[in-house]
Amino acid sequence: MKNLRRQFDRLCYRNRDKGIPNLMLYICIGSAVVYLMTQLTQNTVLYNVLYFDRTLILRGQVWRLFTYALTYNGGNILYTAIGLLCYFSLGRAIENQWGTFRFNLFYLSGLVLMDIYCLIFPCNASVNYLNMSLFLAYATLYPDAHFLLFFIIPIKAWIFALFDLAITLINVIMLSVPVFYFPYNLFPLVALANYFLFFGKDVANVIPMSWRINARRLFRRGKQTASRPKVIPFKGAPSYEASTAQPKAPYLHRCTVCGRTDVSDPELEFRYCSRCKGYYCYCQDHINNHTHIQ
Repeated sequence: MKNLRRQFDRLCYRNRDKGIPNLMLYICIGSAVVYLMTQLTQNTVLYNVLYFDRTLILRGQVWRLFTYALTYNGGNILYTAIGLLCYFSLGRAIENQWGTFRFNLFYLSGLVLMDIYCLIFPCNASVNYLNMSLFLAYATLYPDAHFLLFFIIPIKAWIFALFDLAITLINVIMLSVPVFYFPYNLFPLVALANYFLFFGKDVANVIPMSWRINARRLFRRGKQTASRPKVIPFKGAPSYEASTAQPKAPYLHRCTVCGRTDVSDPELEFRYCSRCKGYYCYCQDHINNHTHIQ
């Protein structure tokens, strides 16, 4: 699995500029056009041509597998405008970090996963959960970025991300009460599957790095304390600490975020961050994408 992910990262890096640049710009503009034409003319003809409909897709209207991404509706015009502007900003930031090719695959894989699920289990695909995966991806890449709640209260992105994940789990549970609508209740998780697929264990980056480091220290300290044997000193015997000195680490560099070393991944480059308080090493994938330790 590690080799497969490493090859995928190389593929995305080599084809970084391939694909549709500014994809979220086109999607947001298209969504705004569909919304305005529907609301201003009170005519749903354009919306009815684009939204996801399993029956019509099986009859040959295959464009609906992708065009439902343009049917975002945030309620009134103000909420819709704010939502589209937010998703455009998030998509642009993620694309700048990942490159056009990887971001296109991220969004397209979300559409395909929802298409497959909704074709197998008859239900309507919604683009709202897919757009929420953009927010989770941004919060994972930039956990310390701030959002203004009600345009006044600054809240860090990782707090919003954990809140959204909690809301998603609640929706899964609510869709099972009072009737157990399995597997239809799993659609919110399927819509976010592209997020977990692309980030893997890096999903933990949503949690602040200082928390993770402290948790690792506590875990290691508790493990060492539990496994430490009882020492009975004898007169004239050498010290136990000297006889059980820990061997030197079998590597020179180890990434603080992912734990990869120059021994396990010799092709990686390692750098030390000058902005972190301490002597912390990072691999080439995380040197520009980590939370500075203060």
